[in-house]
Amino acid sequence: MTQRMGMVISVRPEKLEEYKQLHAEPWPEMDQALSDANIRNYSIYLREPEMLLFGYWEYTGTDYAADMRVLGEKSITKRWLALTDPCQAPLKSATEGEWWSMLQEIYHLD
Repeated sequence: MTQRMGMVISVRPEKLEEYKQLHAEPWPEMDQALSDANIRNYSIYLREPEMLLFGYWEYTGTDYAADMRVLGEKSITKRWLALTDPCQAPLKSATEGEWWSMLQEIYHLD
């Protein structure tokens, strides 16, 4: 069964162009790592002037926690996040240790 997931985070204004450039030329190995973690239809949207990033993906696996753990342990993921994380800032309302804030789905039209 596919699980749709939405999340939000702030992007630092001074890092916006860098963040856009990174995603304009994504690394094929990073894309493959996401696919291997059962992530499909991954999109990131930008809302200006609020400087919010909205991420959406569909998870098609059976053990999300395990897939995310494996994804997070990959060297390609660590290298990618070393570049993208400095471009982002958690929401002021984020909980302790939360980076991207997960959103609750309240409506879906198939």
